[in-house]
Amino acid sequence: MQNRFFPEIHGNFGFGCMRLPMQNGEVDYDEFCRMTDAFLDAGFNYFDTAHGYLNGKSETAIRDCVAKRYDRSRFLLTDKLTDPYFKKQEDIRPFFESQLKACGVEYFDFYLMHAQDKANYEKFTRCKAYETAYAFKKEGLIRHFGISFHDKADVLDRILSEHPEIEVVQIQFNYVDYEDASVESRKVYEVCEKHNKPVIVMEPVKGGSLVNLPKDADRVLRALGGGSNASYALRFAASFPNMAMVLSGMSNMDQMRDNLSAMHPFRPLDEREMQAVRDVCGIFKSLNLIPCTACRYCIEENHCPKEILIPDQFAALNSHEAFHNWNSAFYYEEVLTVGHGKASDCIKCGKCEKVCPQHLPIRELLLKVADAFEKQS
Repeated sequence: MQNRFFPEIHGNFGFGCMRLPMQNGEVDYDEFCRMTDAFLDAGFNYFDTAHGYLNGKSETAIRDCVAKRYDRSRFLLTDKLTDPYFKKQEDIRPFFESQLKACGVEYFDFYLMHAQDKANYEKFTRCKAYETAYAFKKEGLIRHFGISFHDKADVLDRILSEHPEIEVVQIQFNYVDYEDASVESRKVYEVCEKHNKPVIVMEPVKGGSLVNLPKDADRVLRALGGGSNASYALRFAASFPNMAMVLSGMSNMDQMRDNLSAMHPFRPLDEREMQAVRDVCGIFKSLNLIPCTACRYCIEENHCPKEILIPDQFAALNSHEAFHNWNSAFYYEEVLTVGHGKASDCIKCGKCEKVCPQHLPIRELLLKVADAFEKQS
């Protein structure tokens, strides 16, 4: 199971810790420990986190459920430098040291400049973030230096041209976004190939959208007579030659078992399966759904002043469009807007759009949510 890009990585499947099991607002340690044990027992060893994940609770959960329970040689850990947590170069080292402490480790195996796009790359450049992180590598505090990326291919080409020291690039990559003009997954991947950079995949199941498929799309994959919907999405992403790792954000043991069965042993999609995936893409495009991945940056990294549960409301609208059931409207009225803002409460401040990795026109989309669910209230 040795990784062909990084020998210390076991296999090509990683545990993304942005969507951990939760109970009453806290990480469910018992479930996370069971998932960690199953993951490591299967021979994998790569964990990925960031300080903003679960408002810092992802890092401390890794400390308590991974670092305290396993020898450091048993696991690899990736963390990230994220925009809201520094204003100048002098802020970076204290923040980095707080991350090491929060995770309970003395070094990170990988450290990424987080969610790079044209706007925050300018800030990272101005604050000499790349140079600072590379100094951490020289000090032995990180083993590998890379970026996670959310923008168009030309921006990535610029970054990789200006920073050839980058060792790995983490990108959003799934079969729906592959030819999507707003995400440019294929073009971004091809830039990585051009610069000879191995790729780590995030959002292979698009925040769960490729698991709970519309009926017609689900029927296409079921006709293959093989694995789960998630398994085809994971295997699609891992089937490309420059992929070093596919991350999956798993929230319970059932998801862990299903993902492990898809990735161990790994088998690339064959042509029949690829055609089925292309057919599913066509169905998705006809539905015109909101391409939100539920990363929750819009409400966790920049607090919405009206406390609108933006990703949840988008999911409700997508469900309404895809499945045409009454459930979404009920959920919107009785759950999502109880103690939280309605879509129509949006004051159009734009804070959410500044941190959205998908660059969604959130303010416009909230108008669609309000039109769908509030016009009859």
